[in-house]
Amino acid sequence: MNWLNETRSLDRRQVIMIVLAAVLGSALTLGASTLLVNRKGTVFHVADPNSAQVIQSRYGAEASLDFTLAAEKGMPSVVHIKSTGVSSESEQAIPAPFRDFFGDDFFRPGTPQPRVGTGSGIILSEDGYIVTNNHVIEGAEDIEVGLNDNHTYKAELVGTDPTTDLALLKIDADKLTPITLGNSDEVRVGEWVLAIGNPFNLNSTVTAGIVSAKARNINILKNRSAIESFIQTDAAVNPGNSGGALVDLEGNLIGINTAIASPTGSYSGYAFAVPVNLARKVVEDLMQYGTVQRGYLGVTIRNVDGNLARDKNLPFTEGVYIDSVTSNGSAKAAGIRPGDVITAINGKNVKTSSELQATIGSLRPGNQVSVTLFRDGGSRDVNVTLKNLAGNTDLVKKEERPVIEVLGAELETLPEKDARRLNINGGVKVVNIFDGKLSQSTDIREGFIITRAAGKEIRSVEDLKRVLSQSEGGIMLEGIYEGKAGKHYYAFGL
Repeated sequence: MNWLNETRSLDRRQVIMIVLAAVLGSALTLGASTLLVNRKGTVFHVADPNSAQVIQSRYGAEASLDFTLAAEKGMPSVVHIKSTGVSSESEQAIPAPFRDFFGDDFFRPGTPQPRVGTGSGIILSEDGYIVTNNHVIEGAEDIEVGLNDNHTYKAELVGTDPTTDLALLKIDADKLTPITLGNSDEVRVGEWVLAIGNPFNLNSTVTAGIVSAKARNINILKNRSAIESFIQTDAAVNPGNSGGALVDLEGNLIGINTAIASPTGSYSGYAFAVPVNLARKVVEDLMQYGTVQRGYLGVTIRNVDGNLARDKNLPFTEGVYIDSVTSNGSAKAAGIRPGDVITAINGKNVKTSSELQATIGSLRPGNQVSVTLFRDGGSRDVNVTLKNLAGNTDLVKKEERPVIEVLGAELETLPEKDARRLNINGGVKVVNIFDGKLSQSTDIREGFIITRAAGKEIRSVEDLKRVLSQSEGGIMLEGIYEGKAGKHYYAFGL
């Protein structure tokens, strides 16, 4: 359950839906070290890792449990965000059984309703750059930022990254108090942390807890390229904390509070924050390009555990097992094969899939990495040049982002031999389906072979990209499923 609509006035429809949600059960709730300089010369403040205070507090026995320093340092940098949008629903969103019982005449087309959500954000620069969660401002037509000193500003949306649930805002202000960035790689389990935010519209609220886990994946971001490597903490976080700061005992930012695990929608013991080292790279990209430049290995993966180690006769129970490699990906080009196990990236051990995703996700297309593999009973290092989703090393501007990405699917050009066997001229096969237009608007299934789009013949992924980029409004896909008779059609809106 997103926190976009974390506080809002309740009408009859919303009351019904809340009651239904309570009956249906539990849910996970959605609730960057070098100097960073943006294209306008704005400097982000970064903690000095060699300072005696940092060393003592994090590693020494002299650490104090007085949280006042961290609170006083962090609170002026955390803002309150109010996002306002308009519901586009044309009728009351009542489940079908109730609609059938009362009859269609009972439900009149509704007028657009205001939709207000609240959350938190973090000041990154003196001239007004602010990071928050994407779900806090998603769908907003108006964004208002309230500072700790009660000044308010209208905010401009610079860019978003749904794959990490982050967004970058800009307000027209100066001499703000930016937060100091820490180093999330150095954070240790058991370390004391503070969560600063605005839960339930209670401005400038501070709670304390410890880091209870790192590199946690909770499968909450429904996106093909989602990166979940959260810092888990038991500091109390509730709706309204989304986009707020998770700081260490010196008030240095180590994470951005994003989600909670809860059967009720409120805090039940565990909260999750995007590591600041990952957020740093996202913010840099949004400032410079307007969109995130992400490098991909081009593999499907899973964690190595005891069962997999036994099945595959592996001598260890940690690492990342490669199930498959994409045809145009960087892994295949470097000679990585299914069955290989990734154990380290650039000499740093990798134990889980989430650690691997966070490491690769902090790099751009064209970056080179050294991948340590276990294969045939031995270890070897392979140099890999990362590619983007399109299978090349280009960096793209926001306006150049391929329209095909909105489909939310992994696509591949059907091999000629398969086209001949199926007696078609060619096509594009849907290999995997993720969150996007296809899953949201159609019941298309993996294995579907697209042969026509918008009335035009499709023989390759490039054909499909070209047709989609030249089309507006509704799109009709035509194609077949291997082993099933007849043609199938799916329609969606761009």
